[in-house]
This record gives sequence, structure tokens and C-alpha cells, in this order.
Amino acid sequence: MILSRIFLRNFRTHKNAHLNFSENLNYIVGGNGEGKTTILEAAYYLCTTKSFNSKDSEAVNFDEQEFEIYGKFKDLTEDNIRIYFSLSENRKHYFQNDKLISRNSQIIGKYPVVILSPADHQITQGSPSDRRKFVDSIISQASSVYLETLLDYNKVIKQRSAVLTRLRENYDKQTLLELDAWTEKMIEIGIDLINYRRRFVDEFSSYIKESYLKIVEQTEIPDIKYECNVCGQGDDTDNFRRLLTERKDEEIRRTTNLAGPHRDEYIFSINGINLKTFGSQGQHKTFQSSLRFAEFFYLKNLTGKKPIFLLDDVFGELDANRAGRISSYLKQVGQAFITITDFADFSFLSKEDKDLIIKIESGNITYA
Repeated sequence: MILSRIFLRNFRTHKNAHLNFSENLNYIVGGNGEGKTTILEAAYYLCTTKSFNSKDSEAVNFDEQEFEIYGKFKDLTEDNIRIYFSLSENRKHYFQNDKLISRNSQIIGKYPVVILSPADHQITQGSPSDRRKFVDSIISQASSVYLETLLDYNKVIKQRSAVLTRLRENYDKQTLLELDAWTEKMIEIGIDLINYRRRFVDEFSSYIKESYLKIVEQTEIPDIKYECNVCGQGDDTDNFRRLLTERKDEEIRRTTNLAGPHRDEYIFSINGINLKTFGSQGQHKTFQSSLRFAEFFYLKNLTGKKPIFLLDDVFGELDANRAGRISSYLKQVGQAFITITDFADFSFLSKEDKDLIIKIESGNITYA
């Protein structure tokens, strides 16, 4: 899959910008505040219907009341995507080949996308919710069934939380029966999520190992482990139900769902040692890069489409050796979009004649 062009109107600093892209590496070069990341953000919008770092209202140019993003994807066929957001209505419209798309889930996974950025430090160093979000985003792009299951589960725990709140205020038999009904629904859908996640980790582990080896030639062995919040010895469904029964009073007192896959954890390790607790900064950065390359090749193999690969200000945080190896590794990717501050400072990067340098300065766009 190739993103061949983008048009931006009133999107952050870009009042009226037309960009054409190479089918290979696209180096987007410019100073701070010139709108390099905005181009990646626009590509992400086209692929997912949303931004990766802000609300829709924050993306509107300061002097305007709306923004528009247009993009063209080329695969077996061509798709024209248009996104229009109105600040006064606080409403966004997503059009695919002039047809209004009503549900975001209709788009997720159709144009798979991977983004590697400094914010990825949250994946290996942040909270369990950051790791769950990372894993959920990958599986959701690979499986529409998983995405729908996840959305259903989130609705169920929201409803169940509301019932817990009512029980704390008024403990009655009818509301208890309602809680039991939501509990059974939570278990049913939750077990489906657990099974999906377990299979994913089993498959994804080899992708991480391969990507890590490409970036560092060392004997370090990376791994990912899934810690299911409700699993144990025996049947998962029975364990889940028993745990909820044991914690029912506490859940009512705290009005919170205390057990379930929404509290799962993923443990990253190198040579069997917990990365979050004992990893060096270099190991964290390498692992983060490996995760995104692993995500790319995983999605490519499962969906049959090459994801759009976005790298935002990544090379500035890496030493020359790892940056050079990542640059070489990108040759196996195909099309990618890479923001850098000054190309002259990155002479060790692999650049070929078919790659494109897009320079942005004071709103002007030039190609080299």
C-alpha cells in the first residue's frame, strides 16, 4: 500500500499544502515548528480517522474554523480519502471515495499504519495501560473481530461500573441481579480478548527477536510475556468468575471493575531480565524501535498490505551505529516517512536516488 499524495488545508501550520511522495523513503526535513510532524499526523488521520497526539479541535489553524485533509492511497485499486472537521460544529467527517463513513471501526485496519516516535518510551517505561494500548492497536488493525470485541468489552465494563455505583448507593436484590448479568457478559467477552491476546503474544515474539537482531548485532534475546489478570491453573472462565465473586464487595465499595483483561500486563525482557526495571536507556530505545518494526512486518504478513510507516524525530535520539542500522533496515520496509531536523547532520543514513527529500521552510515545500 502506497500513500502517493496529501493535501492539507488549514491543518495546523499548513494553510494550503500539496505534497507528493516517493514509493520509497521520504525524508521530511525542516526546523522546529515548520510542520514536519504535522505531515505524519495527517497521514495517521487518513489511516485511523484520528490524531496520534491531540484532539481534532487543536489541529485547526489558529485563524480558521475548519481543516481538511485529502489523501490518495494506491494498492490494487486507488482510494481517495477526505477528512473535514468543523470547529463550530465540533464534528468530523471521513469520506472514502466520496462516501461518508459513519463508524471509525470501518476504517481501522483498512490502511494499516505504524508510527515510531519519542513518545514510544511510554510503551516500555510507562504504565500497563500504555502496553495494553500498544498491543490492542496492533491486533485491532489485524483483526476487525478483535476490534469489535474490544469495543464491546469496554461498553460492558462501563455499564457494569455504573451498576456498581448504584449498588453502593442502594444495595437491593434487583440491582444485584443486574450486576450478575453484566458480570457474565464481561466474562464471556473478556475470555475472547484473553484468547486473542495469548495467540498474539505467541506469534509476535518471533517478530520482536528478528527486528531486535537487525538493529543490534548482539547476543541479547528480547521477549514479550503476557500476564493475564484473571488466569491461573485450570479453566480461565472459572478462574475469572471466582475472582469476581471474591472481589464483589470490594468492587461495590470502590465502584470499580477490579479484575479482567482491562488490567492485563505485558512484560518485556532481555535475556530474561525485566526491561522496565533493569534496562538501560539504550536497550529501551532499541526495544521500542524493534517493537515498531515487528509491528510493521506482523501487520504486513497478516493483512497482506504494507503498512504506512511513520518515523517522527527518531534518529536524533539514537547513536550513529543504531541509527545507521535502522536506516538500512528501512530498505526492507518500502515506503516510509521520516522527519529529521537537518539532513546534513545525518550523513550516515542510507539514502538512495529513488528516495525523496522534502524540505519545509517558512511554509514553502521543495523536493530534492
